[in-house]
Amino acid sequence: MAEQQVRYSDEELEEFRQIVLDKLAIAEEDYAHTMDAVMNRDNNEADDTAPTYHSLEEGSEVQTKGQLMAMAVRQQKFIAGLKAALIRIDNKTYGICRETGKLIPKERLRAVPHATLSIEVKNDRKRHH
Repeated sequence: MAEQQVRYSDEELEEFRQIVLDKLAIAEEDYAHTMDAVMNRDNNEADDTAPTYHSLEEGSEVQTKGQLMAMAVRQQKFIAGLKAALIRIDNKTYGICRETGKLIPKERLRAVPHATLSIEVKNDRKRHH
């Protein structure tokens, strides 16, 4: 019987590191834009590059400060999750389900690079809550 892989190889971990770093760069940029929008909310000089932030009178889709703050909080959690994933890559525990101890499939990690649970455990939790 083939021995079950207990962790991802260094090469595989490097591939995941690149995925995580790419997502982290985008997430940090998104967070910065969101915070800019929050900070500029009271400033009436809406610049032309941000059409979604024009005044309510124009009837355009405007996000409230509360919605922007909620988005910023979600982005912060995502960034923290990605940074934690980098630490797991460094200590070679990345991609191991923290409940079953088995490897999380690569497809799931490519889609959700900060995942710490296999999809079975996650779906199981949803059913029981």
